[in-house]
Amino acid sequence: MALAVVERDLRATCAVRPIVREELDFDDEPLVVLYEADGSGVGVAVPEGSAAEQVASLAEQVQDWAVEALAAQLLPATWPECPDHPASHPLAASVTEGVAVWSCPRSRRVVAPVGALAELGAPGAVGAPGGRRRGVSS
Repeated sequence: MALAVVERDLRATCAVRPIVREELDFDDEPLVVLYEADGSGVGVAVPEGSAAEQVASLAEQVQDWAVEALAAQLLPATWPECPDHPASHPLAASVTEGVAVWSCPRSRRVVAPVGALAELGAPGAVGAPGGRRRGVSS
């Protein structure tokens, strides 16, 4: 499922973790809800579209949840943090050349495919200081 791809990034790089539950909405349609430890939650929906569009949309929804959950715990509410501009702004999810990616909203540089943020922490990894820089050509 597309949510599993985004969850990899959340587990690898975020200080908060959701409790993920599959439930039914008011019309008895399946719904995935991300809960915080205090019981508050938000539903996320998989939109129609290509697999990359679904992953990018879910990444945006999970990012919104993470920012709120971080703020509720009085932690810096920036996730995922832009490695090019630390303590400044989060990365933005989008689709570039048919791939769901995280990119810097300021420079538009692609930092990593959605689901691959864990690579940023390893020495020599994509986007790490002194590491390779992976971009998508325009």
